[in-house]
Amino acid sequence: MSLVFNVALGRIAAYADLPAANDSLILVPFASAGLPADTTMRDYATLAAVKAGATEQTNLGRKSLANVTVTVDQVNDRVALDADDVTWPASSGAPVGALLICYKPDTSSADTAIIPMTAHFVTFTPDGTDITLAIADFARSSSAA
Repeated sequence: MSLVFNVALGRIAAYADLPAANDSLILVPFASAGLPADTTMRDYATLAAVKAGATEQTNLGRKSLANVTVTVDQVNDRVALDADDVTWPASSGAPVGALLICYKPDTSSADTAIIPMTAHFVTFTPDGTDITLAIADFARSSSAA
C-alpha cells in the first residue's frame, strides 16, 4: 500500500467490515498521467474529489472486491484486510498509475459519497490481455504501543 487517505485513518477496518446492508469495497483504476502528489491526494475526502484532481481509467472499469476479510492478529498486534484477486479481461485503455480501494456506502452511492481508503501506486499498460491483480493484505493497521 502506498498511502491511506486521511478521511479513512482509524476507520479502515470498520469500512472493510462492510457494516451496512448494501455497502461494498470497490477498486477504481486511475491513469498514470496527471496523478497528484501524495501530499495532495491524501487530503481528498471523496472519490469525486480524487476525480477532480486525477483521471479515472474508465476502460478497465471499477471492480467490486469479493470476499473481503478483516482479520485481527493478536500475536502480531495488527489487523489485516484482504480480498479475492481481481481480473480485467481483455484489458485496454490508458496506462494505469494508481488503484484506489474505496468504501461505497450503498449500491446507488454517487462519487460524492464514496470514501477513498487506500491508494496503491502500480504501473501497467493494458494491452488486450487479461490482467489479474493479486490482492494480499491490501492494508494493515497496527498499534504503536
